[in-house]
Amino acid sequence: MAELAPINDTITLEQLESDPFPIYRKLRAESPVVRVKSTGRTLLTKAADTKFVKDTPEIFSSDDPNTPMKRAFWAHTLMRKDGEAHKRERMAMAPAFNPKVIQTEWMPKYQQIAEDYVARLPRGEVVDLFELLSGAYAARGLAVLLGVEDASDADMMEWSQALIEGAGNFGWRDAPFERADRANEAIHALLDKAQDRHRANPNPSAFSVMLNAEDPIEMQQIYANIKIAIGGGINEPRDALNTTLYGLLTNPDQLAEVKKNNDWVKAFEEGVRWVAPISASSRLVTEDVEIRGHLIPKGDTVMTIQASANRDEDVVSNGEAFDVYREDCHHQSFGNGPHFCQGTHVARRAVGHIMLPTLFDRFPNMTIPDIDAVVWRGFGFRGPIQIPVLLQ
Repeated sequence: MAELAPINDTITLEQLESDPFPIYRKLRAESPVVRVKSTGRTLLTKAADTKFVKDTPEIFSSDDPNTPMKRAFWAHTLMRKDGEAHKRERMAMAPAFNPKVIQTEWMPKYQQIAEDYVARLPRGEVVDLFELLSGAYAARGLAVLLGVEDASDADMMEWSQALIEGAGNFGWRDAPFERADRANEAIHALLDKAQDRHRANPNPSAFSVMLNAEDPIEMQQIYANIKIAIGGGINEPRDALNTTLYGLLTNPDQLAEVKKNNDWVKAFEEGVRWVAPISASSRLVTEDVEIRGHLIPKGDTVMTIQASANRDEDVVSNGEAFDVYREDCHHQSFGNGPHFCQGTHVARRAVGHIMLPTLFDRFPNMTIPDIDAVVWRGFGFRGPIQIPVLLQ
């Protein structure tokens, strides 16, 4: 009979938050299936295994009761559901994410927001793009798409961070939950107030299409869907933009080529491969299963590490390097299977088609004057949390 995966009791959450990539490289080589004590989960670091888990929801359920998400979001969200229950709630928002609606309704608005937000940046100064541009741009575009335009950029960014930290609060500490509670209260108050407007004037926004559906989902789940979109819909494009900017600005030869060929979308894809904005996901094991000769028992929780899978030597050559023109840009950053990220096409267009070319058109000679001033953080979600750039 297969043995349980080995236990690692030396890897800390702080190490994974700070710089997980050397750890992942070692795990891929030595123990790609490993029970990491600090996380309370079995980590899977190889691309084939992470894909197998996501593609097999009948064995690896999203409904993991051991995650803090329900507590953080005041609801059992679609992120922790499978099968028909997941599909019904996901499809409730689908009209707002229809490719034609994205192209005709949302992208012209994103283009205008991008131009306005880039125009207000001070030329010739060093500014931290994390909050001033990347977070604010993602927040404003998402507010429009969701139908919560009354929320300020600061509100949206705070709510997103509060919900993310609450959902990732695996230590079950009080402070992150209290911060998430404040976000929940504020979002609920905003949605309560916005209902009449959307009922009186139906529109393609996510809140409106859910409210005005012929067979609407429960109001609690409508609110939960909006909160999930706020939680994941800001950090992903924000971090993808900042990571791609860092990759391009630290590889000027590649940047020159991208400018020449207008390969901004290609740069975006390499950015999200190199550092996955959503780096890890949990799944509950519903029956005994073997992975790489190790027994994963029913009731265990596995964690797929997309950040590691994207650099797996079996699928990507020299995966530690940022290389826009690699021929093997294979990544799982948007997931796969039933939980494939609903906002993928929005993020790709918002960052690759719109913001990157708009930003470099206005500031063609941007530089990062001090590489050491760029600060990276995150285990579950990862990107630069500080990226000071000289705008010129």
